[in-house]
Amino acid sequence: MRRTFLLPKLTKRAPGGLSLLTFALLVSAISALAQVPPPPPPVAVAAIPLTTAQRGTQTIVNLNFRVPPGYHINSNTPKSEFLIPTALKMDLPTDIVLGKIDYPAGEELTFPFSPDEKLSVYAGDFTVALSVHPLESVVPGKYLMRGVLRYQACDNAACYPPRTLPVSLEVKVVKGPSTHKANPAQSPHVHN
Repeated sequence: MRRTFLLPKLTKRAPGGLSLLTFALLVSAISALAQVPPPPPPVAVAAIPLTTAQRGTQTIVNLNFRVPPGYHINSNTPKSEFLIPTALKMDLPTDIVLGKIDYPAGEELTFPFSPDEKLSVYAGDFTVALSVHPLESVVPGKYLMRGVLRYQACDNAACYPPRTLPVSLEVKVVKGPSTHKANPAQSPHVHN
């Protein structure tokens, strides 16, 4: 037996020639979009001055970040496995080695959405120390290093989808101190 379904025919037209159903769906979609909170302002990175690094030595570069007022981001070591840690990933030129990345300790705070749990977060300004080590084989010159800071911003009511912040810095590699030892100075005394 074949069943037939009849849908009611909407013949009334809304303003602008739209059917009532189309108009209702459009109004519903607009009101749903109006309820989605806008994304938080992004985390910012301060200008990074040209860094000079000697071949064969380790150099520390401080990257200064700012979280907008009213927001926080998870620290590099959040207290829950469900929270997204702040992490810096760098792409380095050949023969420049990335050493340790030192993240600051997070500030332990409680929030209305989780009043019984302290969360490890960064708020306001924080600095990540990046260690670069040009190998002896690097040709002296300027090298551009690029990367991203991945973070998840939250306010007192909600957390937002993770974001990435592009980070780039320029390193000027110079020759290291000479390893050649000079001959000892001659004695001013005449020896017979």
